[in-house]
Amino acid sequence: MIEIKEVSLIIDKREILKRINLVLEKNQIYGLVGKNGSGKTMLMKCICGFVRQTAGEIRVDGKRIGTDIDFPEHTGIIIESPGFIPYYTGFQNLRFLAGINHRIQDADIRDALLQCGLDPDLKLAVRKYSLGMRQRLGIAQAIMERPRLLILDEPTNGLDHQGVEEIRKLVLHLRETGTTILMASHNAEDIQILCNSVWEMANGELIEYRKTV
Repeated sequence: MIEIKEVSLIIDKREILKRINLVLEKNQIYGLVGKNGSGKTMLMKCICGFVRQTAGEIRVDGKRIGTDIDFPEHTGIIIESPGFIPYYTGFQNLRFLAGINHRIQDADIRDALLQCGLDPDLKLAVRKYSLGMRQRLGIAQAIMERPRLLILDEPTNGLDHQGVEEIRKLVLHLRETGTTILMASHNAEDIQILCNSVWEMANGELIEYRKTV
C-alpha cells in the first residue's frame, strides 16, 4: 500500500527526516511512536503530499506522490486539529467536504457520524462542540468516503474513556473491512491494542521496529 524509499526532508537547513525506508502492506494497522518533534507528523504529511520531501520517493498504491498524483487516492486523513466551518453543524460541514469529490450521499455522511458517536441531526454549530466532539467529527470526515488508506495522527486525543473505546472498536472494524491504517499515538494502549506492527521514531529517523500482533 505504501512504499517509502530513502526519504529525507530539510526545512530551514534543519534535517527533519533522515533517509526513511518503510513498506506498509495492505489491510494492516501500523503504528508510529516517538516524542514530540521526532518526525512522525511530518512523515505523515509527506505521505499525504502536504509537504514535498527533499529527497527520495513515496508511492501509495503504486503511484508516486508528487509525480503521478499530488495526493494519495482513496485516503482519509486526520492530522493535527482538523478545521471546520464554525457556524455550520457537523453534518453541514461533512456535506460541504463531500461536495469536493461527489463520491457519497447524505446517507453515507449520516452513517459516518453515527459510527463516530455523533448525532447527524444535532442542530449545534461546530464552534460550540467540545474537544471530544470535534475529534469525533474529524474522524467522521476521514472515514466517510470509505477510504482504502486511513492516516490518523493522535486519533483518540481529547476523548473520554468511553470515546476511546468506541474509536478503537471502529478502527479495528475498518481494518476488518479492508482499510489499511497508519496511526501515530502517545497512548501506549492504543498502539498495543490496535497495531499489528510499530515503528519508533527519534530525531527524524526510524530507530526500532516491533511486531505487536
